[in-house]
Amino acid sequence: MEGEAVKVAAGVLLDTESVKLLATALVMGIGSIGPALAIGLLAGKGLEAIGRNPEASGKIQTAMILSIAFAEAVAIYALVVALIIKFV
Repeated sequence: MEGEAVKVAAGVLLDTESVKLLATALVMGIGSIGPALAIGLLAGKGLEAIGRNPEASGKIQTAMILSIAFAEAVAIYALVVALIIKFV
């Protein structure tokens, strides 16, 4: 497999290592955009809700932290996929 080349749309030849690095970068870049936006929105809306109803801050904060952890899991999955692409 070493030394093989892949022809892309523009007619440029890329070796397999270059394609792996490009795929790794794309997986991490695209796989991190969604969780970053979700975490920002969750934190903003959670703080807004606490500002409106301070008595419920304990419940809101717990739900917010749990939701942020679930959103962050998507980025961790993207990291795992990127590492698999890079090293396999």
